[in-house]
Amino acid sequence: MAHVPQIRIPATYMRGGTSKGVFFRLQDLPDAAQAPGKARDALLMRVIGSPDPYGKQIDGMGGATSSTSKTVILSRSERPDHDVDYLFGQVSIDSAFVDWSGNCGNLSAAVGPFAIANGLVDPARVPRNGTATLRIWQANIGKTIVAHVPISEGAVQETGDFELDGVTFPAAEVQLEFMDPAAEEEGAGGAMFPTGNLVDELEVPGVGTLKATMINAGIPTIFVNADSIGYSGTELQDAINGDEKALAKFETIRAQGAVRMGLIKDVSEAAKRQHTPKLAFVAPSKDYLASSGKAVAAKDIDLLVRALSMGKLHHAMMGTAAVAIGTAAAIPGTLVNLAAGGGARNAVRFGHPSGTLRVGAEANQENGEWVVRKAIMSRSARVLMEGWVRVPGDAF
Repeated sequence: MAHVPQIRIPATYMRGGTSKGVFFRLQDLPDAAQAPGKARDALLMRVIGSPDPYGKQIDGMGGATSSTSKTVILSRSERPDHDVDYLFGQVSIDSAFVDWSGNCGNLSAAVGPFAIANGLVDPARVPRNGTATLRIWQANIGKTIVAHVPISEGAVQETGDFELDGVTFPAAEVQLEFMDPAAEEEGAGGAMFPTGNLVDELEVPGVGTLKATMINAGIPTIFVNADSIGYSGTELQDAINGDEKALAKFETIRAQGAVRMGLIKDVSEAAKRQHTPKLAFVAPSKDYLASSGKAVAAKDIDLLVRALSMGKLHHAMMGTAAVAIGTAAAIPGTLVNLAAGGGARNAVRFGHPSGTLRVGAEANQENGEWVVRKAIMSRSARVLMEGWVRVPGDAF
């Protein structure tokens, strides 16, 4: 009986922040997948195990959550002032598409380590001991990320004592700087606040009119107040992800916000744009128990934030959404800033389902417009497995 043999492709399975993904060098992909298009998308879906009507991704590398259904393609940068070009693909779990509309802030922490270990960075840029400072071109959104990667004896240091809520074991700290994080989204004119307002009245059929801060920073994000949609801000995943009615309501809010932000023309287009925008709800700080059972005290945080990714409440916080949180918190009058107590600030620590996270950002007004030049946060990264992934030869 005739059969199609499998092919193997060099790849590395990495954790970055609170996400995991399959990393490739562009040059290692089959010729048909080295350019954007159907072949590349089909290959990445097969690698991850999508589309899977069972929602488990058993026949692939995906972990059946938005945090673990991710792919990354890296290459030496074609830009003279950058080290590496970084392209992120969010693979849908149960539908046949790859969303290229945004970045993954968590996996951004793994880009520098992978690039150094896989010969994509000029060796002269890497010290024998110390910190390698790399400039990464984030190709999805056209932005620069500066990664500070610890180096020991000429190799990336992966182990250490830096603890990140949402990640079980400590590792080495990788500091990330997201430069000029206001996202330049098609249809949004590149504005940090595409509607021109810090707070809008967002009309949502079947839900009502909600106050919303809609911001392009790190990733397009819609913030609403938790109490306006019936939540406290202390919820964990089980309180929402098993509630189909609640998830449908969140998706309706997200779709309406996407239209108002100019990211889509009609709510019907939202189903094909699952990765962006994100939807999050905020509340003043309160005591709660994180998903690990650890107590989070109200006095130790500035506010509570819960965010949805790919239609589900995230187990921690997306890195790009953390950039949006830090940016919005720095601008007096946004819902995020008000939930944190209002006033000027250059850093915020927020509570999420797995614990807490600190992100810094400084905002200034230039010619009447709010501008944030940099957002900073720390993550960690580690190689989990390296070698080859295998896919059937007719998969793409």
